[in-house]
Amino acid sequence: MKKLILLFLVFLTVFSCGDEVEFNTPAFQGDRTNELWRAKAFSASIEANGFLTITGTNNIETVNLRVPSVTTATFTVGDVNTIEAEYVDGFGTTFSTNNRPDPSVSVYPELGEITIDEIDRTNSTFSGTYRFLAFDASGLNSIGYTNGIFYKVPLRSGEFPDNPITCIDTEIASDAALVAYEATFASSLEFIISADYEAACNAYIVALNTERNYCGDVDGSIQAKIDALGNCQLPCNHATSNRVEAEAQYTAATIGNYFEKCAQYLFYLEEQIMFCGDEDGSIQLEIDSLDCEDADGDGIPNVFENFDGDIDGNLDDPGDDSDGDGIFNYLDPDDDGDGILTMFETLDADGNPVDTDGDGNVDFLDDDDDDDTILTINENADPNGDGDPSDAVDTDGDGVPDYLQA
Repeated sequence: MKKLILLFLVFLTVFSCGDEVEFNTPAFQGDRTNELWRAKAFSASIEANGFLTITGTNNIETVNLRVPSVTTATFTVGDVNTIEAEYVDGFGTTFSTNNRPDPSVSVYPELGEITIDEIDRTNSTFSGTYRFLAFDASGLNSIGYTNGIFYKVPLRSGEFPDNPITCIDTEIASDAALVAYEATFASSLEFIISADYEAACNAYIVALNTERNYCGDVDGSIQAKIDALGNCQLPCNHATSNRVEAEAQYTAATIGNYFEKCAQYLFYLEEQIMFCGDEDGSIQLEIDSLDCEDADGDGIPNVFENFDGDIDGNLDDPGDDSDGDGIFNYLDPDDDGDGILTMFETLDADGNPVDTDGDGNVDFLDDDDDDDTILTINENADPNGDGDPSDAVDTDGDGVPDYLQA
């Protein structure tokens, strides 16, 4: 009995010493289904994108360990495709941590790890540990490795990147993309621009996917953020807020900014239909009722040429013919019939209607602009008859034409 115990102790001592020697020379090994598997050849390669693959083979079977960054870190396999452990058996069957187990297979634990403990750039070697459970394409068959170790595996292909991308780098980039995305719908904005929102949202998704590829996503929180962003279409509530603000500005529009505010309101009404739908047709009805036009091209929007004050908006009433020439104002290029086209009497530099004599009757509706009792048409306001008062007579040469000087 004592001899058996002694023999057992000697056995442990020999094999313990053997393992210690193994760890002090380049190696690639692991326990495969509780049996030691040892590679006869091993190497590392770095792709142009900076991804690292560490390979071990016994000339029959091969193990590949792939991570997305040449950096010391622990990478979880089994949840993202960029981090993978792969076993290829002697028949060419591939078992990968990227293959999902069939629902009928009960697995615990499913995920594994690849840990890069040391990168020796001087000697171009990698050391670390691994464990994983990989499945074939059917998801019914698996191969498991535990207590895996690779020690001073040499780089045989590729070059060390100057600034390898790390998980932290991608997290910082995601945070920055989130800030840019949230800025597109900040409460301080007058309008949320759908194109800006979509572009920033898609950029954020790209950043999140990159973070997921480099950091893994064991708890699924990154994928949940991606899923929540959907197709990056502007949400209906934002489109509705845009429409409300545009309507307020349209309602308060003046002659000077009406065309701009009407077009803006039309745009956001159409966007509201695009992003919210229009089940009862009320939005389209509002679009159809809008008049953003200037039929006679005189600079006065049609809706501002309803001078008789009727609430129906009819522009063809007798009261809407200021000079009584039989042409309704919205179709009359000279609304007051003073010989000067309305477009030259409409607005000042600030976009306000001009009322030279301050009598409350704006020039384009006033046939005596300077209130001197002489009608504008009789003060040589347009000698060449083209409707443009740039050639108006200025008798006293003071820079103010007679038709504007009492």
